[in-house]
Amino acid sequence: MVSAWPKVLHALGGKPLLGHVIAVARALRPSALHVVYGHGGEAVRACFAKAALCGDDLCGNDTPGVPIRWVHQTEQRGTGHAVREALPGVRSDDTSVVVLNGDVPLVSPATLLEAVAAAAEGALTVVTAEVRDATGYGRILRDGSGRMIGIREEKDASDEERRINEINSGIMVGRCGHLRRWLAALQPNNEQGELYLTDAIEAAISDKVPVATVLSPDEAEIAGVNDRVQLAQLERVYQLRKAQELMYRGATIADPARIDIRGNVNVGQDVFIDVNVVFEGDVEIGAGSTIGPNCLIKQSSIGPAVEVLANSIIESAVVAARARVGPFARVRPESVLEEGVHVGNFVEVKKSTLARGSKVNHLSYVGDAQVGARVNIGAGTITCNYDGAKKHRTIIEDDAFIGSGTELVAPITVGAHATIGAGSTLSRDAPQNALTVNRAPVRSVSDWQRPKK
Repeated sequence: MVSAWPKVLHALGGKPLLGHVIAVARALRPSALHVVYGHGGEAVRACFAKAALCGDDLCGNDTPGVPIRWVHQTEQRGTGHAVREALPGVRSDDTSVVVLNGDVPLVSPATLLEAVAAAAEGALTVVTAEVRDATGYGRILRDGSGRMIGIREEKDASDEERRINEINSGIMVGRCGHLRRWLAALQPNNEQGELYLTDAIEAAISDKVPVATVLSPDEAEIAGVNDRVQLAQLERVYQLRKAQELMYRGATIADPARIDIRGNVNVGQDVFIDVNVVFEGDVEIGAGSTIGPNCLIKQSSIGPAVEVLANSIIESAVVAARARVGPFARVRPESVLEEGVHVGNFVEVKKSTLARGSKVNHLSYVGDAQVGARVNIGAGTITCNYDGAKKHRTIIEDDAFIGSGTELVAPITVGAHATIGAGSTLSRDAPQNALTVNRAPVRSVSDWQRPKK
């Protein structure tokens, strides 16, 4: 990867590669979960531990289950050695052991369940795939009747064996007692001097244990990541799958190749999503809403019939029905835009609630504020919420009108039906049902000369 980070911490769809693998493992409802780590693995443990402490779920919030048992492989002596290091933590020899790879993120629960079922009667099961380019993968060897008789790693394969396009995914299911015996007897009889998990196939055949294969229906499902090019290729596969899910639920996506989903997105029917939209975390989009191009929506709820115009950012916020946001608007965390609210171009809203029908259409900042219903906030208005040490609240009550270029120095309350004259700077409360104006006197200097260069 040419990186200071362990490979399995590189992100796919906004989540570490290992997070995807743990999520699919937990989807099987296992009795235990073991992660073998080696060189650089302490960073992996630290990342997942920090996420747990911070409440972040790197493994998918829909796959709860047993905690991770971390297994340190002090010497990296191959895949067989890695699995052998984990087996002492498995209690019963009759337990089915599913072996997954931390850099193969897109395998499906359906494929794994099929492999587990195939191994239920004691068989050793290998997940395979037929691929266009088998470079780098171990090849599946079969006899004349089609029975699997072994796996040959590419570096040890003959020219004829390298022409085989059925490859080993690295995913295997076997009974723990069998694996203990076979892996204990492994020898490093290969060019790499490693203990290969795949040598367990020949041991199974020698012991007359049935060897079954499950063919993956999708080449991408068993694809591993060895460099950033492969990571980018799998990213597009993952994003296309996510886009298709949304389209099947009733969303129109302008270009499925230009969308990024880094979390979980739920959509109502007749949602439209334009190009280059990025979703992060858990996002809800109500029926009939439109998301314009180049928007970022993170950990937010968007109600029905909402219009989010181009180049807008909505983060950890709630936007209610028939609201309009943008273009070039930013709605920051802990903000609530109630029904029919308009937040226009170059407006920033932070930790504020705007009640039904209120409008902030141009070039304004509303922070730490409680804005009532049907309030109109003119262009260039600022709620001055920070005194250099503390944040203070601004309260604007129902039906107030805030003229353009106004500065409201918090803490301050603007009463219901109050009007604030344009260009005012207020540092005291404005009474309801009254016009409040605070401007410096206008003065003209007739003999003034503009400075010259």
